[in-house]
Amino acid sequence: MKSIPFSHTVRDTLSTIAGILFCGFALKSFLIPNQFFDGGVTGISLLIHELYHVNIAYVIVLANLPLIIMGAYQVNRTFALRTLAAVIGLGLCLAFINYPPVTSDKLLVSIFGGVFMGIGVGLAIRGGCALDGIEVLALYTNRRISFTISEIILGINIIIFLIAAIELGLPTALYSILTYYTASKTISFVIEGLEEYTGVTIISGESQPIKEKLVMELGRGITIYKGERGFLKNSFDISQDCDIVFTVVTRLEVRRLRNMVHAIDPKAFIFTSTIKEAAGGVLKRRVREH
Repeated sequence: MKSIPFSHTVRDTLSTIAGILFCGFALKSFLIPNQFFDGGVTGISLLIHELYHVNIAYVIVLANLPLIIMGAYQVNRTFALRTLAAVIGLGLCLAFINYPPVTSDKLLVSIFGGVFMGIGVGLAIRGGCALDGIEVLALYTNRRISFTISEIILGINIIIFLIAAIELGLPTALYSILTYYTASKTISFVIEGLEEYTGVTIISGESQPIKEKLVMELGRGITIYKGERGFLKNSFDISQDCDIVFTVVTRLEVRRLRNMVHAIDPKAFIFTSTIKEAAGGVLKRRVREH
């Protein structure tokens, strides 16, 4: 196996450290002073801290340890070791850095607590580790029962917020759900970025001029699948060979691509799919023209 370039190691380490600091800030300046919660293992740790007054720095490390060990078998040992280091770093951050409370306004706490928590978790994921082991548990459980990973995580979080509602009141639980939602959206933004990529598939009888426009005008790389079109209800036995064109654009370019294709063939069939991560090939990192 090829060794990871040193520059990548430095980048991942700095990303993880920044993630730890953001998570520590979210917890000590927003969530903990106002008895708010998040989802996952972090939510469980906050709940234990509030109910039993155990130091959050210890709880968050101990709660993640079984899942980190599980991660060594479910994912790989490198991921588990990185996650262990990150979680211990978060524990040290919570124990020794005195972040001052920022606000007691519940709406501000729920929104910005979630934003900073999401930034922290997202940066840690970009660094190749996790600050919350709930997805490892979901992955482990997914292989033994028929539920999806998302359904398992949702079920665990419902239990956390129900306990919070019973023990600390419904308003606190509802605001905490808003915190979790905000954090989830922020994590997606940090990981995927503003220019989330979209896969576009085009089926048309005018594929040749469409291919030329995509490459020469949009500057995109294309992949061609050989297919057949036709098979209509009233003429099922009639079909024609066609080129199915696939390309990847940023979501900011989808409308321009649609307009360009429909100007060539108004009957062209176009469908899109979200791509979580794309690298290599002919990809523009920024859109410079619309």
